[in-house]
Amino acid sequence: MDGTVYLAYDYPVLGAFWTVMWIFLWVLWLVILFRVILDIFRSHDMNGWVKALWLLFVLIIPFLGVLIYVIVRGDSMGRREIQHAHEQQEAFAAYVRQAAKGEGGGTTDELARLSELKAKGDLSDEEFQKAKQKLLG
Repeated sequence: MDGTVYLAYDYPVLGAFWTVMWIFLWVLWLVILFRVILDIFRSHDMNGWVKALWLLFVLIIPFLGVLIYVIVRGDSMGRREIQHAHEQQEAFAAYVRQAAKGEGGGTTDELARLSELKAKGDLSDEEFQKAKQKLLG
């Protein structure tokens, strides 16, 4: 033994691992920081001054501010996140229902269109009755 100290960068794979780990931790920190900031603005149980104080605390002393915010308001933060996800799901479902109706506007418009086709002579009485029954039932 010659007393040589080997560092992580003496092994390229280990150096790459540490680089990837630090990048991952940095991205994770940014995600948590922005989620806390969004939650501060999303919270309806705080007035503007309290929100401003939390925001200053999180921005001036980020690690401690985020840690204390998550400890103090973590439960309500989770509830607000779930509520926001439900609201987004409901909005999406409403959009899908509205889009599924189509541009025609529903059964009434289809019946009017069938009546016009019958009046023009494009549909017989029998075809009109079958199409009407299909729409209504």
